[in-house]
Amino acid sequence: MADADASSIDQTILKRDAALLKDTVREAGSLAHAMFRTELKKWIKGASSPVSEADIAVNDLLEARLRAATPDYGWLSEESADDAARLERRLVWVVDPIDGTRNYLNGHDDWCVSVALVENASPVLAAVFAPTTGEFFFAARGRGTTLNDVPVRATQGSELDFSRVAGPKPLVERLKPSLGEITLHPRIGSLALRLCRVAHGALDAAFAGGNSHDWDLAAADLIVQEADGRMSDLSGDPLLYNRREVAHGVLVAAGRDRHANIVAHFRKRPLP
Repeated sequence: MADADASSIDQTILKRDAALLKDTVREAGSLAHAMFRTELKKWIKGASSPVSEADIAVNDLLEARLRAATPDYGWLSEESADDAARLERRLVWVVDPIDGTRNYLNGHDDWCVSVALVENASPVLAAVFAPTTGEFFFAARGRGTTLNDVPVRATQGSELDFSRVAGPKPLVERLKPSLGEITLHPRIGSLALRLCRVAHGALDAAFAGGNSHDWDLAAADLIVQEADGRMSDLSGDPLLYNRREVAHGVLVAAGRDRHANIVAHFRKRPLP
C-alpha cells in the first residue's frame, strides 16, 4: 500500500471523486450488462479492434457523468477522439468503457468497465467492474484495494505455480525454459480483469504481451499496487499515464516478492 498522504489532491475532493467514480462505474456496468447478449451494431476500428454500439453508449454515459461533475479534469478514453488538452491537466479520467469487447460480443463473461483518475502520470483512484461475475474492484492511493467492499491482498512468496499465471504462453515459458510444456491459467480476455485478479490472489502473476494502452492498465495498476502487489514493465520501471504516447510494452503484475524475482529474471535474460 502506498503512503496515505501520497496524493496532493485535497482529501475532501478525493472523497467526492471516489464516490462519483463508484456510482458512475456501477451505472455504466449496469448499462453494459443490459445490452450484453443482445443484437448490437458492431464494426472494426483500426486494423482489427472490434467496437459496438454498447462501447459507445457506455462511453457516453461515463463521459456525461464524470465530465459534468469535474469539468476541469482531462479525458482519455479508448472510445473518444484524443484531445491533446489532456496533457495540460493535472487530473485526467482514463477510461475503457468495455475492456474485453471481443469477449463481450462473443457472449463470454470476462469483460469489465475500467476507469482511473490519474494525477500527474500516476493513478490515484480506480474502479473495475465486471457485472457478469459480480466483481467490483476499487482502490484509492494510500487506502488499499477492496473487492466488493472487502479488503484484498495479492499472494506473497516468490515461487511460481504456472497454473496460477495468466498471459501469453511463449512469454511466460521464458521464465523456466527447461521445464518443457507448462499449463497456464485459462486465458482471460479482459486485460484489466487479468491484472486485477492478481490483487485478490486468484492469480499469482499476470502478463500483458505488449501494445496495451493507458485505458487498459491505469485502473488495474493502482488496484494491484494497493493490494501490496507490483505492476511494471519487465525492467521494473513503473508505468506513466497521460503522456502523449499512451501505448505500453510487455508488462507483469504480481505480489511484491514474486514481482521482484520475475523482473530480476528478465533483467538477466531480456526479451529479444
